[in-house]
Amino acid sequence: MHTKLIIVEGLPGFGKSTTASLIHDSLRENNRNAELILEGNLDHPADYDGVACFNQMEFESLLLNSGDFKDIFTKRVEKKGNDYLLPYRKIMNEHGSFSDELMNTIFKHDIYELPLDQNIELITDKWAEFAEQAFREDKTYVFECCFIQNPVTVGMVKYGEEQEKVMDYVLKLENIIERLNPVLFYVDQDDLEFSFRKAYKERPKEWSSGFIDYYTNQGYGKEHGYEGFEGTLKVLRARSAMEAEIVEALKINKVKVNNSGYEMEQYKFIILDQLNLFGVLK
Repeated sequence: MHTKLIIVEGLPGFGKSTTASLIHDSLRENNRNAELILEGNLDHPADYDGVACFNQMEFESLLLNSGDFKDIFTKRVEKKGNDYLLPYRKIMNEHGSFSDELMNTIFKHDIYELPLDQNIELITDKWAEFAEQAFREDKTYVFECCFIQNPVTVGMVKYGEEQEKVMDYVLKLENIIERLNPVLFYVDQDDLEFSFRKAYKERPKEWSSGFIDYYTNQGYGKEHGYEGFEGTLKVLRARSAMEAEIVEALKINKVKVNNSGYEMEQYKFIILDQLNLFGVLK
């Protein structure tokens, strides 16, 4: 069976989106039916972005306090078992912002704000649904992150969980996608600090301040007393070490690609060589 899933992982600023786009372009140039799913896609087939989860009582309480959004929430909520899944980011994009009070209530139920065990259950179920769908399709999906990054970020960075639990989370996902004959491209850089400083300068201040806040004011960073930019770097180094061990433990086809030079043409040849090596383009 040909490869139906290619996953691109790596730290912020290392070139995940560039790599994923190059892989997608290469597939299309070789007449392969391919779909690129970048980080932040609100229609992600294997992940939840901007989705809140409520039980029945919580959702009914939300409706009582949702004002003009009551009918919209009622129409747009998706019920799965005992869970009520609300795509609140898509609703905001289509119908406008919520009040601060309503937004705060919903955000507390964001799937990546829930307790880790609940997050794991919801995310693994979503991946299982995707794997079942993708297995039947004649298509190769290219995912930017979410396979390693999201479990490590929510498990280690947010909740300060031990490596064993985070690794077990990723290995559960690996078991789900094995039938898709996946390939993992892990994007590496020689100098983590240089790459992160580059991303910090080039990206909007809102991203930079939010990133530092997330990495230092909860979980791993808070437990170790890390602060500011330098503290964020320390968390990133710890994350890098954990991800290296996770990648080593994975049994799926995988390769580390070095993007330190930021030389597009040379990097494209490296990507093509690896795609050919794994037989993806055949």
